[in-house]
Amino acid sequence: MKLEATARDRLDAYGFEEHEGLYYQLYQDHKDDRHPNGELVYPYDFVCVDDIFWQTDPDTEDMAFDYLNTSFGARQDWSTTIQKVNQLNAQAPLNVVYKLLFMARHGQGFHNVAYARYTQDWNYWKVRSTDGDITWGPDAKLTPLGEQQAVANNVSWKQQLESGCPVPTRFYVSPCNRSLATLFGTWNDIEIPQPKVLENLRETMGLHPCNKRSTKYDISCQFPTVVFEDGFPEQDVRHELYPPEERELLHEQFLRVNGALQQIFLDAPQDEIISVTSHAGTIRAAVVVTGHRRFTIPTGGMIPMVIKATKRNIT
Repeated sequence: MKLEATARDRLDAYGFEEHEGLYYQLYQDHKDDRHPNGELVYPYDFVCVDDIFWQTDPDTEDMAFDYLNTSFGARQDWSTTIQKVNQLNAQAPLNVVYKLLFMARHGQGFHNVAYARYTQDWNYWKVRSTDGDITWGPDAKLTPLGEQQAVANNVSWKQQLESGCPVPTRFYVSPCNRSLATLFGTWNDIEIPQPKVLENLRETMGLHPCNKRSTKYDISCQFPTVVFEDGFPEQDVRHELYPPEERELLHEQFLRVNGALQQIFLDAPQDEIISVTSHAGTIRAAVVVTGHRRFTIPTGGMIPMVIKATKRNIT
């Protein structure tokens, strides 16, 4: 199976550029914020490392790139690729760490089908949950095609594991059902550590019912092997923070995903290879935060990113 990118996928990756400048200003305004205990909220500065995966090459055509059949985009064999990451960490100063993140997007959800069906009238349908034929909210589920896309990733992962790619030692996932289902479909029959659910990995919050998550209880019933970050609330209080006609702005989401990367680097200081399953908007935000080139990710797609994190020495 080849995962096909759409015009909407490209818009998600390249559109709304004005929010990138707004993010940089927002980050400057908040980069020295501190928790009540005095620790920095954003202690790390992030930069993407080029030349390890083809996706960083500006000449790689993202709309046609087939990562499933090109070793996920690795320029060299897995032994050499992982050795490069090992060497970067071995040679790094004490305040610098490198991690390889496999950033996976959930498979096709019913909200994706609804958007394709009602593109011209989406302003009407986006605040609704069903058209009487399909239901896409709250907490949109995978379609049968979305489930097949997860299976395709499972097949490809098993091939890459046989070729020397290691299983990530940490797994993080959005609390949205479509991301959780994609994670477990992708890693079916492969032994992995317990995935941790992070609120900051979710899609844009507010307004759209498809992005309102289920309760913690319902998530734990359907996906009993996950663990939750400390303080994960039972109800989706974040969705309810937004008035009925408003939603999180993209530059605000970019800063939130910066926070998710901070969480991951602080939570897994010794882990070099990490799996993250989330959304198009989350991956776009990570691209902006790290300076990775813009890259279109289809539903069910994945992009590996080697990220350099430099801890700022501020007392």
